[in-house]
Formats: sequence, C-alpha cells, structure tokens
Amino acid sequence: MKKLLLSVFAFASIINASAQCNELFISEYVEGTGNDKALEIYNPTNSAISLTGYRVERFSNGASTSTLGGVLNLTGTIAAHGAFVIANGQTTTTTGSPACSPALQALANQLDGVYPAPTYMNGNDAIVLYNNTSIVDIFGMTGDAAMTTSQAWSDVFPYDGSVGTWWTKDHTLRRKASVLQGVTVNPSPEFNVTLEWDSLSVNTWSGLGTHTCSCPTGINEIDNSVSIVVYPNPTNDNHFNISSPEAIKVVEVYTILGELVISQTGSKTEKEMMIETSKFAKGVYIVKALFENNKTTVVKLSVQ
Repeated sequence: MKKLLLSVFAFASIINASAQCNELFISEYVEGTGNDKALEIYNPTNSAISLTGYRVERFSNGASTSTLGGVLNLTGTIAAHGAFVIANGQTTTTTGSPACSPALQALANQLDGVYPAPTYMNGNDAIVLYNNTSIVDIFGMTGDAAMTTSQAWSDVFPYDGSVGTWWTKDHTLRRKASVLQGVTVNPSPEFNVTLEWDSLSVNTWSGLGTHTCSCPTGINEIDNSVSIVVYPNPTNDNHFNISSPEAIKVVEVYTILGELVISQTGSKTEKEMMIETSKFAKGVYIVKALFENNKTTVVKLSVQ
C-alpha cells in the first residue's frame, strides 16, 4: 500500500493535472445526416457537478453572436468523471427537416429544444459551453468570417474548409484523452480542429455516454494492476515498444516536469504498440498506459 501511495502522489505531482481538470468541457460532437446531431459534455473532476447555470449556445455560420443559433439551458447533474449527452430533440419529420433518429435520442440525458437550437449545427457553426457568464469551452471559432461561405472547418491550413478534408461536417469528433480542459479563449487566428479532436465517420454514436480522459481519478488512477513491458529501455533507437497482456487503449508520454509529449491511441485488441521518440530530447520520461475499467500503469523511460 505504501508503494502504491508513493507512486500515486509522485505521478500526481509530476503531471500537475489538478489545475486543469476542474471544469466541464465538450468531449464529443456528432454531426450526422439529417438532424442526427448530438453533443457530449464531460466532467473531469472527482465530484458531481450540478448543471444549474450551464448552457450551450450555437453561433450559426461562425457568427459573433448566438442570436440565430439558439440557446439550451442544461438541467440535471453530471457524475464525477461522467459524461452527459444532449441530442437533437426533433421527434417528427416536417418539410425539409427530418426527425432525429430515436436510437440517438435514446442515448441522451437531455433533448434539445425546437429550431433554432444548438444541435441543429451543420458543420460551420461554433458551439460554446458557458457556466453562467464564463466561457468554459468553445468548439470551432466564433466570429469566423470564412464560415459565412464555407461549410466546415478542415484539417489543413488555413483550416477554413478551402483546402484539405472537412472535419466538422458529416463527422463525429471525439476529444483526445490528453485534453484536460476546455478552450476558454476564442481561437486566433484560426481553429485547428486536429489539435484536440479525433475524427470518426459520419453517424458514429457508439462512444456517446462515456469518455476517456487523462485527468486523475483519485487513488485508483494509477493502480499498476496491469503488467507492461517497455523496451528497449533505455532507448536510443528513435522508438520504444510497449507490450501488455491486455488491450492498450491509450499510451501517453510525459516529461519529468509533466508536459505531455505524445498521446497515441490503440485499437480495441492491440496489446503491443510502437511509439516514435525521434523528436524526444534526451532524458527521463513517464510512460502511462491506460486500459479498460480505468486501469492505469506507469513506468519510467530513459531516452539516450
């Protein structure tokens, strides 16, 4: 037990995540066909959070105000390290506006209101999560003149849909596990969606209601119950390998000062992963492996 406590507190001091994991943020964005739209909000803290005072606003076509985009006041509570799903609330098909799929609505903790409402987004709308008067997260960019004509933000500079692949239209986007807090200042000069989000195919809903995040979850955050092998260690081969008897969900590498260097997601069955270190400076790093059921194992890595 003493060894476990020491490893927990040592790692907590290294990554110093508590200063960031203290407010809700948007963890998933579903921009499906028709009105199959949804948002997921995640609570990264160790306590339940009442949604009283929280609201979501849509800034239509990247506008500077939400006048045309709609507002949804949130209700209920999000459990510690829990996710809250908002789905489009249209239940009947009208001319030019199909109903949201019942299967998607069944996943929701709260249904959105009538048009215009936040979950009528179509790829070029910014979404802002507020806690009373404070912005706690921004998806997209408000006041983005390019979105007046563009249909989506894309993955290539200048990220305004003029080049590259559209990411925010006809996609599901999931926040990277390494993201510990929301965006509280409007992106400038542009919104680069690839920095904090992973792109999934259209009409992907399977992950709604749960979210993987690197924020500490208390004494069980680092249980070291899964044995892992990191090799070569020390490494000077521009990479290292990690092997485990269980499927690895995410591998994260931190500097000794707590800076996240890389976060790499594994497959549902992958028990071995190779991590590139060619851009790592020489020194000692912390390798953190995340598994199912919130199991986490941490080891040191020396890069020479």
